[in-house]
Amino acid sequence: MFHKKFLNRFTFGQLTIACVVLYLAYSILSLVLNPNSIAAIVNTVISGFLAILTIIDLKQTKHTIRKNYPIFARFRYMFESIRPEMRQYFWEGELDGRPFNRRERSIVYQRAKNEKQTVSFGMQDDPNRIGYEWASHSVYPKRVNDTNFRVTIGSDLCSQPYSASIYNISAMSYGALSKRAITALNEGAKIGGFAHNTGEGGISQYHRSGGDLIWQIGTGYFGCRNEKGFFDDALFEERANYPEVKMIEIKLSQGAKPGHGGLLPAEKNTEEIAKIRSIVPHTTVHSPSGHTAFSNPTELIQFIAKLRKLANGKPVGFKICIGRKDEFTAIVKAMVETGIHPDFITVDGAEGGTGAAPLEFIDYMGMALNDALVFANKTLIESGLRDKIRILASGRIISAFDIAKAMALGADACYSARGMMFALGCIQALQCDSGHCPVGIATQDEQLYSALNVTDKRKRVANFHANTMKALGEFISACGYEKPVEIDPKTFHKRVDHGVNKSFQEMYFGELDTRKKS
Repeated sequence: MFHKKFLNRFTFGQLTIACVVLYLAYSILSLVLNPNSIAAIVNTVISGFLAILTIIDLKQTKHTIRKNYPIFARFRYMFESIRPEMRQYFWEGELDGRPFNRRERSIVYQRAKNEKQTVSFGMQDDPNRIGYEWASHSVYPKRVNDTNFRVTIGSDLCSQPYSASIYNISAMSYGALSKRAITALNEGAKIGGFAHNTGEGGISQYHRSGGDLIWQIGTGYFGCRNEKGFFDDALFEERANYPEVKMIEIKLSQGAKPGHGGLLPAEKNTEEIAKIRSIVPHTTVHSPSGHTAFSNPTELIQFIAKLRKLANGKPVGFKICIGRKDEFTAIVKAMVETGIHPDFITVDGAEGGTGAAPLEFIDYMGMALNDALVFANKTLIESGLRDKIRILASGRIISAFDIAKAMALGADACYSARGMMFALGCIQALQCDSGHCPVGIATQDEQLYSALNVTDKRKRVANFHANTMKALGEFISACGYEKPVEIDPKTFHKRVDHGVNKSFQEMYFGELDTRKKS
């Protein structure tokens, strides 16, 4: 009992101070008695360092835990900083991990590197869990020889339709990604014959490396704005008619942060970035949460017609994370009333990615991709516009199953951002907004991105695309299809309760005919 009463009279901090003082005194005494002893010198240096840390911890007022537990509290911050890596490399299971589990990441790495793409010993998922999704195969599989799956995007109002791959690189701006990452993506798109979305940051020289471009126009109108930040017709017309620009996409909202604008700090607004974005260098630039070029559905539709004319008939569409259903319905109603419609609509699910966004927007805002695709598809069918407008899907689409499922729900083509980043070498370090991406992708630190080899990474991007298309060919052939356009929602099923499975047709469409025209 005596030792407990004794210890209770002192705080942990006081005991730490006493130990450090005793260690320092012992080290100094040893050094005095044995000035040539290496051990005495090392002990003195260590004890002196610990004494300095103790003083710093006791003097600071920002962290209570460091004041109460000097030195030892620092281990908490150290362990916390390496927690994601420790979990990922030592304790995370094959189906654990978010946003992408190890099995999902591994298949991208394998396809990008042209390594073995098979899995051994059987299923690891639980087919009896509620929410499990699966496809029904056919006893009469088809043979798919050509996996260069493409879809023509361009309505009757478009004079320069684009034959797009059904799997493309989703929107990622230069600035969010490094110049080498953007270059590798674009050159990979050129090799593989698929499209590269610029993101809302404008068309940089790194985007112009030979790959087809989808130029995204956001609320900041970067690359086509005047000195006051409003849309500039002349600048848009000039850049929209670059030969590599194949389509124009107006970004209304993004899955990971719908209704949220952006901020480019002055220190990141370099001369190069300013030239690309048509802004004044070394100034803080805000991207508003909404557009200034239009404020209602009719004005949006008229703006689409204006851009199509300025782009000399290239396909124009918009990207949306659906929130309020009535607003999307109102936009479709305006199309019917005006006779003007976009060539495509990109439906972005709430599970989409971003470099940085508030938690409330990432986790609690917007409609999930499955529900959004179904709603957009049904609304366009019921309005009589579905055959004129292509639907593109984005939001955690990295495997052949993901693509086929999205197409069963209404998509004509798909995007992937993080899948393409994995192909570049992304390790899901979750440091995109820190500027310290360890693999040189989401950073502007030259020391980090200089290690990214464009020649190697562009091949991996192209390999990932080609092998995913090959996997899609094998998948749909097993389901009895020869072309992705034939994919039917009756083929896909979901366990909705114990012992109860429903097809996507039953769950989402009922008697509605969702078959697409080639």
